[in-house]
Amino acid sequence: MRLTIAAVLLSFAAPAAALLAQAPGPAAPLPRDSAEDARLKQLFSDSDERGLKLDPMDAIYRGDLRYADRFGDYLTDIRDEQQRRGLEDDLATLARIDRAKLTPVDRVAYDVFRNEQTVGLRAFSPAILKIRRAMPIDHMNGLQTSYPDFASGKGAAPFKTLADYRNNLTRNAGYAAMYDRVIARFRTGMAQGIVLPKLIVRNMIEQFDNLLAEGVEGSTFYQPVAKFPAAIPAADQATLKAAYAAQIRDVINPAHRKIRDFLASEYLPKARDAVGLSAMPGGADYYAYRIESNTTLPLKPDDVHQLGLNEVARILREMEAQKAAVKFTGTLPDFFHNLRTDPRFQPKSAEEVRLGYEAIGRRIDLRVREQFSLVPKTRLEIRPVPEFRAKSAAAGSYDAGTPDGSRPGVFYYNTYDLPSRYLWGMETLYLHEAVPGHHFQVSLAQENTALPAFIRFGGNTAYVEGWALYTESLWRELGVETDPYQRMGGLNDEMLRAMRLVVDTGLHAKGWSRERAIDYMLANSPMPKTDATAEVERYIAMPGQALAYKIGQLTILRLKAQAKAALGARFDPRAFHAAVLDAGAMPMPVLERKIADWIAAQPRG
Repeated sequence: MRLTIAAVLLSFAAPAAALLAQAPGPAAPLPRDSAEDARLKQLFSDSDERGLKLDPMDAIYRGDLRYADRFGDYLTDIRDEQQRRGLEDDLATLARIDRAKLTPVDRVAYDVFRNEQTVGLRAFSPAILKIRRAMPIDHMNGLQTSYPDFASGKGAAPFKTLADYRNNLTRNAGYAAMYDRVIARFRTGMAQGIVLPKLIVRNMIEQFDNLLAEGVEGSTFYQPVAKFPAAIPAADQATLKAAYAAQIRDVINPAHRKIRDFLASEYLPKARDAVGLSAMPGGADYYAYRIESNTTLPLKPDDVHQLGLNEVARILREMEAQKAAVKFTGTLPDFFHNLRTDPRFQPKSAEEVRLGYEAIGRRIDLRVREQFSLVPKTRLEIRPVPEFRAKSAAAGSYDAGTPDGSRPGVFYYNTYDLPSRYLWGMETLYLHEAVPGHHFQVSLAQENTALPAFIRFGGNTAYVEGWALYTESLWRELGVETDPYQRMGGLNDEMLRAMRLVVDTGLHAKGWSRERAIDYMLANSPMPKTDATAEVERYIAMPGQALAYKIGQLTILRLKAQAKAALGARFDPRAFHAAVLDAGAMPMPVLERKIADWIAAQPRG
């Protein structure tokens, strides 16, 4: 017997109080707040609330369930217009607030907000919006990469009450319906000559094939009903199982099949062979926008390219030193080959990888308070990447927890193609993704209730990824990478971010091919071809995003050097790290101004 989803939703109608969380409202006033501070905080609150209504899943990630019964109007013209008008209104309101009358903390927040809204508004200029609409999803950014895990019972969506299960069915229906809008936008792009590269389309087809291959009861979407909390009565469990199976069979899988077949039969023949934006109408201007939106700086592609070449040359010299330390007698490329192929560097099992990361975490925890006075309360868990997205996923990633501690932060490690997950790369990856990298920065911001919500839960790539890359430079202080091979892992990761400056600009501004980009990365690092291929295909799908890591890291390192020079023996790394972290993510110009003010405010010896 088939049970309709609508019947299930009606049967589980719950009291409104069970579905609503208290609206966050503006941040509480502080003792020194003026009337201008209050107006600013109200603006932040109003803007954030508008954003949560537009992005219900973002609210759920934050533990706010007020809009958990909806999916959101993703990829609609109405939504685009609402976002554009909201940004314009925010900037107009901000212009009426006197920055000089704000407290120092709120001046920083004012500057962050102005920068983010200004750059965000550029995304809705006609030329940029035209391209964004024509390419609605790709293999890195489409909801097919994240929503299944979100709704799996192991992701951000909660499954504690009947209302939670009911809301998930509603969101799943919205997710499936979204693919008709995806197809419509792709068709518009085809008519305009604005299409994705073929390799991205093939990657998406494979992703949808993987989701379809799961069937019904093996589907990621079925997992919430594979095991229930004790609070769900047995009769309701049976009803929910039938409803979830019916939805997967009759709604979700057909939507996946429809988009998959469209991509394979209609879109792929029209997709472009060239991989860079320079091969596409309006591509140069779009790349300029992507550079600034990711790095927070209006950098020129040629300047970024040269900076990358300089960094690559510097890191190669340090790699030569590690080669000499282990008495390897061949060339540096020979050493790279040895690191890729020697069985002693290859894990024997996924369990060995898990245990290795857990041991690294314990070692770093013993030393981390020597460098940090701010330590998050949010727990950290270590998990493997879900199988359905492992092939195209990075070697490691981080998923934020909730501020109330109900969901931990998660460090995901990838065991796809296990022989290529080298043991010498584990310590630096943990520093970056977990402690004191993403887990510290993201959790500390979320836990800081004195910050406005757009800073607590937002951020920019240059700061977020720049911080994580910067923490890799603390290997000596945190007692890791003491072995030359692990140090090579650290240099390999830094080399990756330096090569990104060269390769991303090469692909999108200088006409590089996918193969040239992969060959460049293999020639200048010991990274395996599996990783180099995934990285290059990521840059093709996400122009400019990969530039932000190194730009952000170099900015923080430069500010640290300035603080050391100015303060001398009075320099305390714990205080410096607190100054970088205590106001949440900032665009690079705002961070520079904040640290300059912090240095000037330090007591004289």
